[in-house]
Amino acid sequence: MTDPRTITREVFGAGAAIGSCARLPGGASRETWALDVVTQDGGRHELILRLDSPGAPTEAGSGLAAEAGLMRAAAGAGVPVPRIIACGESYILMTRVPGETIPRKILRDDAYAAARPRLARQCGQALAAIHRMPLSAVPVTEDQGQDPLLRWRDVLDQLGEPHPVFELALRQLAATRPRSRRPTVVHGDFRNGNLIVGPEGIRAVLDWELAHTGDPLEDLGWLCVKAWRFGSELPVGGFGDYSDLIHAYEEAGGQAVDRDALRWWETFGVLKWGIICVMQTMRHLRGGARSVELAAIGRRVCENEWDLLRLLRENPLPGRPS
Repeated sequence: MTDPRTITREVFGAGAAIGSCARLPGGASRETWALDVVTQDGGRHELILRLDSPGAPTEAGSGLAAEAGLMRAAAGAGVPVPRIIACGESYILMTRVPGETIPRKILRDDAYAAARPRLARQCGQALAAIHRMPLSAVPVTEDQGQDPLLRWRDVLDQLGEPHPVFELALRQLAATRPRSRRPTVVHGDFRNGNLIVGPEGIRAVLDWELAHTGDPLEDLGWLCVKAWRFGSELPVGGFGDYSDLIHAYEEAGGQAVDRDALRWWETFGVLKWGIICVMQTMRHLRGGARSVELAAIGRRVCENEWDLLRLLRENPLPGRPS
């Protein structure tokens, strides 16, 4: 692992000192550190350092330097993001934006009571800005342009784990696929938990490591996945209704949203998260990275199977030509 002090001195000079250095909880594929840095001239900087975790899978064009480039492009498109100070293939050093990222606090604490009714609309506005980003902002990777449904089917096959519910969902999604839309930049992990929230609402969008090009409704559907509601009945991140998200997104310049297509992408998101849970558990069990957090994620697989069965029963996907 790259040492935070080494990176700090490389960026700010040999005379820079770290007043405090604390690893923040969460993050199964990246490490996050909060740093307070004092430079030789007396300047003080509150920063966040992100590092690749040992054993985390990487692909060409998917490193943290590429993520930093995406964040810079996002800032240019009007997306609220932290300012990048420096980056390398294995790290990003950025400004620390004050606020809360823990979903249960955002959804329950009195400090965010005024923000909660605004969040679904603010998410729609932020997503419309993301989908305005130039496609060139996304690094070219080996799976660029790959059918997302086929990709996750292949991932499930390679894991070698029997999951009949996932197989059922894959077949129903393949049979009811909505028409393709004009491709945009897709954040890939836009959800409650990857947003910094203050009393007034969203202050920054985090975790750009899964960004790619594709159907913009993938982002909206992912935000509505039940796992990201954290016990709330409200379908959009646990803090809003579909209509709040859709109207704000369209008003901010996003493509018109077909609700049946949004439901398809929400169902796809539940399937995808279920397969990711299996993947993360296999990293632990097969020695890629021994981690209680990764092992615990394995217990979420059955939750996603149940959510998929309920979605497919209560909200049958409409048949559509591909």
